[in-house]
Amino acid sequence: MNDVRQMLAEARPSFYQYPEPVKVYLHWTAGHYYTSFPEYHLCIDADGEIIESLPLTEIPTATWHRNTGSIAIALCCCAGATAYQGNPYRVDLGEEPPTDAQIEACAQLMAAISDVFGIPIDADHFMTHAEAADLDGYGPATTCERWDLAVLNNDDDWMAGGDTLRGKAIFYQQQEANNE
Repeated sequence: MNDVRQMLAEARPSFYQYPEPVKVYLHWTAGHYYTSFPEYHLCIDADGEIIESLPLTEIPTATWHRNTGSIAIALCCCAGATAYQGNPYRVDLGEEPPTDAQIEACAQLMAAISDVFGIPIDADHFMTHAEAADLDGYGPATTCERWDLAVLNNDDDWMAGGDTLRGKAIFYQQQEANNE
């Protein structure tokens, strides 16, 4: 994680041009465990390895109307995932759901971004694509077009993914603070 922190610190000045603090959007690729995509700054493979797929100094094309001044992170997973609207939602994360290693690496990455950029780990600064899409009218509450990380496991409560990731990130941040 030290290399990732260094990469984040080197990119931080490029975000000073934006009037708002950096926002972080969390995705899945809807692809396979070891296939990363250049729409995202950082991809996390099944083993939890963090791959820079787009320089942090470049604007991603990952989240509709939310790319400028943002960091896009994607878990390489969920090929063939499906969701069905209803009460409750029914989901199938496919044969390549998020792995524990991906979830933990994402939470550690979120904690590092929070520390380097001086932003809190909350839903205003760290949001799943499902949460952003809901706010913008094309997510699970409406069309269910984008539901990235609404859940991390098939049996999770609907839309619990963001809270789970933020909770884990806060845990890692506190662990880091206790070790200093």
